[in-house]
Amino acid sequence: MSPKPIRIDRSKVKTVSARRRQSKVRTRDEAKPHKPGASFAQFLKSLPDQLGAADLRLAIDAIAKAHRRDRPILWGMGAHVIKVGLAPTLVDLMERGLVSGVMMNGAGCVHDLELAMMGQTSEDVAPALDDGTFGMARETALQLNRAIAAGAEDGIGMGEAVGREIRNGRYPHKKRSILARAHDLGIPVTIHVAIGTDIHHMHESADGAALGATSYRDFETLTGLVARLDGGVLLNVGSAVILPEVFLKALALARNLGHSARRITTVNLDFIRHYRPSVNVVERPTRLGGRGISLVGHHEIMVPLLAAGLIEAVPKRGK
Repeated sequence: MSPKPIRIDRSKVKTVSARRRQSKVRTRDEAKPHKPGASFAQFLKSLPDQLGAADLRLAIDAIAKAHRRDRPILWGMGAHVIKVGLAPTLVDLMERGLVSGVMMNGAGCVHDLELAMMGQTSEDVAPALDDGTFGMARETALQLNRAIAAGAEDGIGMGEAVGREIRNGRYPHKKRSILARAHDLGIPVTIHVAIGTDIHHMHESADGAALGATSYRDFETLTGLVARLDGGVLLNVGSAVILPEVFLKALALARNLGHSARRITTVNLDFIRHYRPSVNVVERPTRLGGRGISLVGHHEIMVPLLAAGLIEAVPKRGK
């Protein structure tokens, strides 16, 4: 037999004062309507001091503070960041001193090189897979594999090797290349490959030993950058698996070797929340200090917003 329900007498409800109650939202936190002709700084200030808008300002403030204190600002990015047209935005931030290092997955160098070489990239995968031509671009594979083999022979990492190739070769669009401009500015770029994930791995010109050697050198370079990250910022833009995993191992190695790397601000940007960036970028690395921030939105919108906020917050070099 089911128990009888307790009789509820609402005349005995105990109330509290709404004015004394702790509240999360106040009128002072509300948005201010945009005015025609207002500056971007005014636009940022007009956003509500809530959730994603507040986190965007926190990210801008953390990066600007790291810049003023000469602490590292490391940008990790999946290839999608380049594919949606953001290389010029990143190059501008590099020239402003707002990028201390870049880490990419293997596809990043594919799209950066193709855009520098031809002004176009990103094939239509589905029909190309149907007819067996997917990933079979001759020039892309030859240039990349040649550069990587030369880098292995010279004892340098993949990022430096591909950046050198674009910088010194006949690439008509090299000025907007992240890899080439980083080579000019002396900014380390590390490329972290998984064998078989990138189109040039399928070609006869690919050398597995060279891929492994140059990417492993880049892991060592990244660990050296992460070792100095105390007080700095690490951004992961659009990599759901490879870069969060690589960063976590670089951080573990740096701490094992006695480098503090504890007070870190980490920022993850993607259009959905993924498990590995959430735990390996936002949560775990900041347990000993610092702050983890997650910004959700399309790269082609969020990265320019972040970059514009930084440009407003940090004067350009020489000014």
